[in-house]
Amino acid sequence: MNTLAALRSAWRALTTNLMRSILTMLGIIIGVAAVITMIAVGSGAQKRVEDQIKGLGSNIMLVLPGAQTAGGVRLGAQTGQTLTEEDALAIAKDVPEVQVAAPSLRTGAQVVVGNTNWSTTVFGTTPDYLEARDWPLESGRSFEATEVAGSGKVALIGQTVAQQLFGDADPIDQVIRVRKVPLTVVGVLARKGQNSMGQDQDDVVVLPISTYRNRIQGMSGGRLKRVGSISVKVREGQSMKVAEANIRELLRQRHRLQPSQDDDFSIRNLTEMLAAQEESSRVMTLLLAAVAGVSLIVGGIGIMNIMLVSVTERTREIGLRMAVGARGRDILSQFLIEAVTLSLVGGAIGVVLGALATWGVAEFAGWQVALSANSVLLAVGFSAAVGVFFGFYPARRAAALLPIQALRHE
Repeated sequence: MNTLAALRSAWRALTTNLMRSILTMLGIIIGVAAVITMIAVGSGAQKRVEDQIKGLGSNIMLVLPGAQTAGGVRLGAQTGQTLTEEDALAIAKDVPEVQVAAPSLRTGAQVVVGNTNWSTTVFGTTPDYLEARDWPLESGRSFEATEVAGSGKVALIGQTVAQQLFGDADPIDQVIRVRKVPLTVVGVLARKGQNSMGQDQDDVVVLPISTYRNRIQGMSGGRLKRVGSISVKVREGQSMKVAEANIRELLRQRHRLQPSQDDDFSIRNLTEMLAAQEESSRVMTLLLAAVAGVSLIVGGIGIMNIMLVSVTERTREIGLRMAVGARGRDILSQFLIEAVTLSLVGGAIGVVLGALATWGVAEFAGWQVALSANSVLLAVGFSAAVGVFFGFYPARRAAALLPIQALRHE
């Protein structure tokens, strides 16, 4: 019996008991749909973390002030004012692993253009901040050295601010007002998207730190020029842990902390935090796929069960085929093709249901999903393998029947 004839025979046998075949395929259908959906959801979560890492910048750390103590009571992290612009300069100069270190201050403020206004976050920082964050400009230019030194009335704006205040118009060289201070827009930042906390990174106005301190904050900051944070970018190929240790040692020396005293600052390795989250998402994707794969195995057991029943019901037919010249491998291939056909048809239906389920999760649950061809091929390939594995024993049992005994079977 050639392959085409075996396919026709298998198809006739399956369609003869159509409802039984559909119920047999149900496990495979559910399994394939579950595998595709779970991999899509897990891959979407992993891609979201990857996007957050790209949006954050590579090899970045954040140095924050420590806790303030009042009357013996610690008020919580970042309540102290322990970091200065000079600390940022020292980190960039004295820590060889560091590429740039950008001090920054921030506040919330209303930005006004004509009759339009928008509440946003205002950053005061240096041009090194854009390098630390791997944040290019979409248009315009960055701050010049004279503007940073002389409190120039210039600003960079994010995509969200540009859209809310100017719509489709070009913001470059337009004047915005922040707390009644007129500022000229000299650049528009490229889109960054949301960060790991779900905050819109493009909803921002960036000023020279001297402009922020002298014109927006309204004070010189004193001799020490306190800052709210320092963004540190580590050179490519350098160890983040070594850089963190060197920064901690340098700041302890600068702040004259004794060995018995705790740090009056904290260092957050943001890249490692997100990398750990990415690894967790990858492991979760594998676990979800493994759990969904159990459904395929259950479906395979169903195929084996129904194929054994089919062999028993068709014993006389098998004997008759053998009596007229069918060889054992012909019987084996026929039943094996039936099992694989059940798996592949169920897999095809499962692919459609999996794609629909993935679309439903993205549309109604609002989750980010990533449906890939690899996940579809994996699910269908695994379903075919299940058909071969669980169909081989019934097929082998059918091929091993003796013609005389098969013909006598009632």
